[in-house]
Amino acid sequence: MVCRVREPEIELLCSQLASYYVFPDTAIEIATVLRTRLAEGAYADVDDERFAALVTADLQKVNGDKHLRLLHSHDEVPESDQESAWDPVAYRREAELDAFGITRVERLAGNVGLLNLRLLHDAEVATPAITAAMNLVAHTDALIIDLRDNGGGDPHTVALICSYLFDEPVHLNDIYNRPDDTTQQFWTLPHVPGARFGGTKPVFVLTSSRTFSGAEELSYNLRQNKRATLIGETTKGGAHPGDRYRVGPHLKSSIPNGRAINPISGTNWEGVGVVPHVEVPADEAFDVAYRESLTHVLTLGSDGPRRAIHEAATAALASA
Repeated sequence: MVCRVREPEIELLCSQLASYYVFPDTAIEIATVLRTRLAEGAYADVDDERFAALVTADLQKVNGDKHLRLLHSHDEVPESDQESAWDPVAYRREAELDAFGITRVERLAGNVGLLNLRLLHDAEVATPAITAAMNLVAHTDALIIDLRDNGGGDPHTVALICSYLFDEPVHLNDIYNRPDDTTQQFWTLPHVPGARFGGTKPVFVLTSSRTFSGAEELSYNLRQNKRATLIGETTKGGAHPGDRYRVGPHLKSSIPNGRAINPISGTNWEGVGVVPHVEVPADEAFDVAYRESLTHVLTLGSDGPRRAIHEAATAALASA
């Protein structure tokens, strides 16, 4: 006997996979897994939160795509004339309360900049905050970008941050979009508000096994262009951006409809992650990067206005 419990949600999800998933053939395989599990009664007698967890595990069985998920929402997912389950007003409020993903921006002892980013919120709302942060660290002698707890975000925000770290135009990434059958190029911006950090001073990027999606793109872009030293752990391995679609009052799907294509490597970090230059446990990455930064600062001399910086760097390195 075929179990019909949760059939409407599974069939809607299978339809979304067929329409949007970046790999159409894989979408067919995944739909077969979901329908088989449905018939076995795997989704019977569970609440929405447990259902989302079970389906997510099954969605990822075929190719391990970590962006492919069924999400449980405590707040009701509004019905909309649009296919995408996106509430721009609620999102803007969320971004504001999250300080646009910036958890820390600071000039450390020895004139070393630190930028800790938890999320890369959409450039449409986050640009003023990112601009302010990048201007604050523009005149430091070395920069540490902490992405160890960053879950990803907007490739336009990735491009904005990168624009402050190069002096010349750089082709950073391409993203193929299946629904439109188009490929969008991402370049550094020709102009940025305020001062650039520039393309020659040292940049250190901290990574962990939790670093994901857009944060991996930022790491990968800088690594491929030999613009930063990555320190920490190999990242999570998700390179397929997408959208979210309503499945039920408290359920929405995350369906990757695109894939990143780096112009240098011709590929991306999907499934393998971004490998750091210096592999250390994530909780040791900052100390390693700060010591390297201070060591660089001490090569810049101690004459004139640099005397105080040299002294601060010396003291900080001695206690690091």
